[in-house]
Amino acid sequence: MKTTQNIIQQKYGPKFLLFIFLFICTGANLIFAQNSNFTEYTGEVLDSNNKKPLVFATLTIENTNHSTITNSEGQFALKVPNDVVNGNLIIGFLGYKTKSIPLAQLDKNGSKILMDEFVMALSEARIDAPNNAKALVMETLNKKGENYLNENTVMTAFYRETIKKRRTNVSLSEAVVNIYKAPYSSNKTDALELYKARKSTDYTKLDTVALKLQGGPFNTLFVDMVKYPDYIFTQETLPYYDFSFDTSTRVNDQLIYVINFKQKPEIIDPLYKGKLYIDAENKILTSAVYSLNITDRRLASQMFVLKKPRNAEVWPTEVSYRVDYREKNGKWYYGYSNVLLEFKINWDKKLFNSVYSMSCEMAVTDWEKNIDNYIPKSKNRIKSSIILSDETIGFADPNFWGEYNIIEPEKSIESAIKKIQRQLRRGKFDTDGTSKP
Repeated sequence: MKTTQNIIQQKYGPKFLLFIFLFICTGANLIFAQNSNFTEYTGEVLDSNNKKPLVFATLTIENTNHSTITNSEGQFALKVPNDVVNGNLIIGFLGYKTKSIPLAQLDKNGSKILMDEFVMALSEARIDAPNNAKALVMETLNKKGENYLNENTVMTAFYRETIKKRRTNVSLSEAVVNIYKAPYSSNKTDALELYKARKSTDYTKLDTVALKLQGGPFNTLFVDMVKYPDYIFTQETLPYYDFSFDTSTRVNDQLIYVINFKQKPEIIDPLYKGKLYIDAENKILTSAVYSLNITDRRLASQMFVLKKPRNAEVWPTEVSYRVDYREKNGKWYYGYSNVLLEFKINWDKKLFNSVYSMSCEMAVTDWEKNIDNYIPKSKNRIKSSIILSDETIGFADPNFWGEYNIIEPEKSIESAIKKIQRQLRRGKFDTDGTSKP
């Protein structure tokens, strides 16, 4: 008989963190080129009442597949092809009224978009509302072939990894990838192709240890709970969860059931807890936010740490996930996901420990039908064991980044990158990224 621990280790671990004791110095010239074929709009999305930034709000050009999201400071940068600059921008955020703004009304140098919170009226309580939260979750996951894209597609996505030591940014890796998405009703795994990538790291702040995220874009892709439900809810683990209804909300003017889930109190081994947001009308998962129970420090360390120093104890303090879906013409698809891992390193004979966080996120910025069902050859695909920082390419192509939508960098990250660029200009690194003797 399988134990919960056996199931967890088979399904999840250890595939995220890899500690490698290499002192690799890599640099990149981070330049965003201008391009006459598109117009860029920047700004921020705020709560209209308290002016609080709305994090991970979705911005989409109406009737197109061009989209982006706001960053952790509510800021966005959206690059719009010139042939659709007369269209409308649709802004959506969970619990807020969807907003439509003509692109012509936006300030190219920075717009403040104010969103109104949706207040649930008492009259919206549904008499036919389900009373079995677990049954609703299972019904929703079983309808994936009906409600989600059920054809082969090719998605262009922006991927980013960051590493922080406490509050200091020490590394930033970015990439554009092609996702060869299989139909949601298919058990076939999606294929990934790395198109371009770049990286900047300040290794002087990494305690002479290079921290690397194993799995790269696959870490975020597998958070697509509808496509890969077995990474969180399996036939073996489902009975170990409690499901319950929370207060309903709205997104894109549709009533959304909010379902809480957590592992049963008698279950000791680590499972997940979080919230599922399900469209009430069509039983569609629109978003999910959840985290892993890591109270067992020893087991959590075994799941995520592949290699560590002999004189250090390493354990995660937070492992959290998020996935958001988008809709076009009545069909939903994977739009954005992120993974956050925070951990401590307790060094022998040192008074203070080291606190690091590693995060990765991926946002689909465009997609089209894969009419020819083309899949790149195996040698050209990203492997699930990839370490993106070892595969960075395309630094000498400054014109490339200009035309792709990206997640607007946080100001603190921009400051870190500028500092690294100054180091490069001082000659600390050779132009090929290797350290000088």
